[in-house]
Amino acid sequence: MGSPVSIPPPGFEGLSIEEKIEYVQSLWDHITSDVDTVPLSDWQKQLLDERLKDLEENPDAGIPWSQVRAGVIRKLGKR
Repeated sequence: MGSPVSIPPPGFEGLSIEEKIEYVQSLWDHITSDVDTVPLSDWQKQLLDERLKDLEENPDAGIPWSQVRAGVIRKLGKR
């Protein structure tokens, strides 16, 4: 691993909340730009295995993404 980076980085405290969120989102997007290189921890692998097993045992228990997305958009539109 490289040299340590100061936390928070220089200038971060001077940003507005919106700018801080945008900065962190941009940083996360950069980290995850190649998802094949992002390692999963053991607990994440276990959680995925549990959810896949649950999906196999209860295939009709979930809600399709299109419905979830539409509901979120509808709720955000009411603000």
